[in-house]
Amino acid sequence: MSEQDRTTAGTSTPPTPAGDPLGTVLDVLDVEELDTDLFRGRSLPQPGGRVFGGQVLAQSLLAAARTVADARLPHSLHGYFLRAGDAGKGITFMVERLRDGRSFSARRVHAMQGGQPILTLTASFQESQPGLEHTDSPPQATPPPESVPSALDVLGSVSHPVATFWTQTAAFDIRHVEESIYLDAAATSTSRQMVWMRARGVVPDAGAASEVWHRALMAYACDQVMLEPLLRRHGRSWATPGLSIASLDHAMWFHRPARVDEWLLYVQYAPSASGGRGLGSARVYRQDGTLVASIAQEGMLRVPDAD
Repeated sequence: MSEQDRTTAGTSTPPTPAGDPLGTVLDVLDVEELDTDLFRGRSLPQPGGRVFGGQVLAQSLLAAARTVADARLPHSLHGYFLRAGDAGKGITFMVERLRDGRSFSARRVHAMQGGQPILTLTASFQESQPGLEHTDSPPQATPPPESVPSALDVLGSVSHPVATFWTQTAAFDIRHVEESIYLDAAATSTSRQMVWMRARGVVPDAGAASEVWHRALMAYACDQVMLEPLLRRHGRSWATPGLSIASLDHAMWFHRPARVDEWLLYVQYAPSASGGRGLGSARVYRQDGTLVASIAQEGMLRVPDAD
């Protein structure tokens, strides 16, 4: 790729108000360019001290986008979580330029800590093009987000570091259409759930990079709920004693533009669990019913009393 094809749009950071959860996330996700195809990032503090998977996923996507012409938006990503990251240490992002074709660009990113990869991501970018068009529809009679309790309502009175994170420092308002499983198992065992999600604040305009930021923020946010249908199906909650759960790999396909500071509906299900692993998937819809993204994630899922 020639120098004139390199984009600077991805370097534009949305201006963020100080002291708000969304602003903090935007600041952390904005990786610093050290050299050609080399970036550095830091982490949000997390209960337990491990790097949040959605954070390093979003940072890797943004690093890749910084090496692609600004007319090309990410349409898919595939990542493997290889090691637990330390939230107290910096992360280096090494971008490999796999291909730049007439319409598509492909990048591979290695997120490194201590000389070892904690995540490897491949992303593909495409210029806007015409083509066949259709979209599936969300389930009928889904209650609107305004009628669904927020995590703030469920956990607001709970004195626990994780509850504090979900209610005071989390950048997204998460609302389960079915009852949440933060503290207790669901009354009904099912592998399906629906979640409304919206950023707790307006994502400032970043010019040509705005859509990249919204897609990166969607990658960041969805990692919080992708494995929940597995817990719901097997009568477990996030508070299950001895629960060990971690993302193993993650795939996303971005179909159409969407804003994460407007309500998005995640329609989720978990088709399989076996061998200490489980698969979660989601379709993401705008409030007008338009499908904007599809997601799949496999995770490690271990509980002491599992058969």
